[in-house]
Amino acid sequence: MDPLPKRTTLQNTGDAGENWVRQYLGRQGWQILAQQWRCRWGELDLVAARAGVLAFVEVKTRSSGSWDQVGLLAVGILKQRRLIRAAQAFLSQHPHLSEWPCRFDVALVERRTSQEGTGYALVDYREGAFELY
Repeated sequence: MDPLPKRTTLQNTGDAGENWVRQYLGRQGWQILAQQWRCRWGELDLVAARAGVLAFVEVKTRSSGSWDQVGLLAVGILKQRRLIRAAQAFLSQHPHLSEWPCRFDVALVERRTSQEGTGYALVDYREGAFELY
């Protein structure tokens, strides 16, 4: 039997970016309810709660210099639809949260490499980046 495939650098970068945003949100007083929550319609990077609000956070991580003025286009209409369906599935499995106000946030993270090592920085964080339609 073949061994499991190794994770790609891209996957590792994405995971590191999600972990960075998880810590960032924690410092802002958010409680992380789920990370990399999966269902048949896709994955929710982070599900966070604070003060009776539920945020479904999509994290996009790129290497240094890869973000431009239209970075939010990384979460296009098809991706938004998948995130909405995944959020609905999450809420169906957690009915006690279904009455909470919900929003979809997008975090744009940059991976920076220097002689000191690799670090991450928040390029943009958009609360309510898109809505149900």
